[in-house]
Amino acid sequence: MGFVGIIVVFFMVFGGFLIAGGNMSIIIKAAPLELMIIGGSALGGYIIANPMKIIKMGFSLSIKSLTKKGPQKADYLELLQLLFQLFQVFRKEGPQGLEKHIEKPENSEIFKAYPGFMKNHHAVHFLCDTMKITLSAELSPYDVDDLLSNDMKAIHAEEHQAQHAIQAVADGFPGLGIVAAVLGIIKTMGYLTAGVEKIGASVASALVGTMLGVFGAYGLIGPAATKMAADIEEEGRYLEAIRQALVALQRGAPPLVCVEYARRSVMPEERPTFDELDAATKNIKKAA
Repeated sequence: MGFVGIIVVFFMVFGGFLIAGGNMSIIIKAAPLELMIIGGSALGGYIIANPMKIIKMGFSLSIKSLTKKGPQKADYLELLQLLFQLFQVFRKEGPQGLEKHIEKPENSEIFKAYPGFMKNHHAVHFLCDTMKITLSAELSPYDVDDLLSNDMKAIHAEEHQAQHAIQAVADGFPGLGIVAAVLGIIKTMGYLTAGVEKIGASVASALVGTMLGVFGAYGLIGPAATKMAADIEEEGRYLEAIRQALVALQRGAPPLVCVEYARRSVMPEERPTFDELDAATKNIKKAA
């Protein structure tokens, strides 16, 4: 929906300008140089303020915020099926039967059956690494809970840094727009004897810089940063479902109860119903 929002923003802003009798040729002529000043200085400040890993992550999360949705009901249902199947293997075959799947999930027939989950690299490592340590060490449910909570904080720490970096760019855009406008006014001072028409065109070009700074901040970059934050929270809820299931497993709960803990942690809009989960796990129960 991100690109739909961009189209709406551009249509409403510049469509309203045209309906009011505005002349787009002034904006089109001034925009390239104004954007060079504003966008170039914003990019430079972004590079100065952040290490390379945050810079790359900021661009990556920005693109993701415009092109991808967070986990949907189908994604959660797939996750619950995977967890149920793994826990069934653990119940029937013990640690040895499960170990071959979690050591190399990319080669596991169980994991291969859930391609959506395998695309989420954070979730794959989050699940498999935790099960490796719980199978090889005596950990209490409280230890596993703390371990997973700390892991979730670490996973999202850099993502939040990247989101804050993009938000800082949005916050700086209006000020950089003023810089571009001031430079335009300085340029206009050299045309004071050139006539009203020339001065008017130069002032209009300078004001385009202010407009683009404010427009970019509140119409484009700021909303993208807000969407990035929402995406991070949604990914966190996906990991939270895994955490709930693993902690329940460590308490000794049966597989169906473990995935029920996970299901109840999902927000109602994306949460599969109990009947949907029961139907999805029916074939797994028969195979077990």
